[in-house]
Amino acid sequence: MDTNSYLDMELLRFSTAGSVDDGKSTLIGRLLYDSKSIFADQYEAIEESSKRKGEENVNLALLTDGLRAEREQGITIDVAYRYFATPKRKFIIADTPGHIQYTRNMVTGASTSNLSIILVDARHGMVEQTCRHTFISSLLGIPHVVFCINKMDLVDYSEEVFEKIKDDLEAFSSKLNVKDIHFVPISALKGDNVVNKSENMDWYHGSTLMYLLENIHIGSDYNHIDCRFPVQYVIRPQSDEYHDYRGYAGRIAGGVFKPGDEVMVLPSGLTSKVKSIDTMAGSLEEAFAPMSVTLTLEDDIDISRGDMIVRENNKPEVEQDVDVMLCWLNEKKMVPRGKYAIKHTSNDARCVIKEVRYKVDINTLHRIEDDKEVGMNEIARVSIRTTKPLLYDNYSRNRFTGSLILIDEGTNETVGAAMII
Repeated sequence: MDTNSYLDMELLRFSTAGSVDDGKSTLIGRLLYDSKSIFADQYEAIEESSKRKGEENVNLALLTDGLRAEREQGITIDVAYRYFATPKRKFIIADTPGHIQYTRNMVTGASTSNLSIILVDARHGMVEQTCRHTFISSLLGIPHVVFCINKMDLVDYSEEVFEKIKDDLEAFSSKLNVKDIHFVPISALKGDNVVNKSENMDWYHGSTLMYLLENIHIGSDYNHIDCRFPVQYVIRPQSDEYHDYRGYAGRIAGGVFKPGDEVMVLPSGLTSKVKSIDTMAGSLEEAFAPMSVTLTLEDDIDISRGDMIVRENNKPEVEQDVDVMLCWLNEKKMVPRGKYAIKHTSNDARCVIKEVRYKVDINTLHRIEDDKEVGMNEIARVSIRTTKPLLYDNYSRNRFTGSLILIDEGTNETVGAAMII
């Protein structure tokens, strides 16, 4: 495969979630191993390690449990990212922990995913953790969810068990906003329906997990309707060759831009036309989300980092008072009426927490209205007021312009991740 075709390949980001010991790390190890994405020496190292522990099978989970503490305890603690490619697509996997106290890690790992794999142990069916992970996937607006009913080898590959769990999951998911759901019966340990079709489950006529990952349509996961270009950096080379060049670099957060398009710059409201769309490889006739490009405009307008280039007849919301679903990520509890720095697209501002409306019990989806203290790993609906207007869309409409993070100004730690509703 030449380098250019590799760079042009479509990238699918997916995260894995599930209870402890549901086999997430084994599944990823199986995907890497069966798709021939690991080196012989990596395989030999885990084979050796498995033998030392007296395990009869090669423990493929060791491929992803990267921290020493994880390997010793046999659990996943932090988000482990793995990269691999097949002839059809490139993949980035975020392997997220199952324990309740790592909800924040799951939010981090899944926030940029196109697809979420949720593992369910065929022996236990839908458990509290399954509800939590499905809810978080729905909250984060992940477009595709694949439920892998794992350990089918331990229930004699029973179709009845699979159908019962599938019915339960469908009933629960119908209460949430999950657009595209798939169910695959697998055995990560034995390799059934992961990359290769299972001979033990001839009653299952659907796709293998790998086939789904390679072929699921992700082109429309991005918003190609609302044009949004947050400016990250103004490029002024000041060289003789590009003496008058002034470009605005950033990542397209929505829509399609073409030279000649009439655009408006916010917050100033000044209008112009796109003169060119430049990249390292040359100029483009069109660019769309999530490409990183440099736009030049026909008029000299004062534009700086944090401004947004949009279409005149399709503007984002411009508000200082916003309602968000907030995932709290820090050991220190959220301070009511507290002041925090925020980052939203390429914009920096500050905010004050006006009101906690309610917290969400992640396991039952019920609202908790009498307890307004928000601690680590908790999710709440909160009203904030910002020091300057934010240029945003609802998170359900655009995941880039609809999300922001809160930062503790004293320690510079990211303390919260929020979705604007």
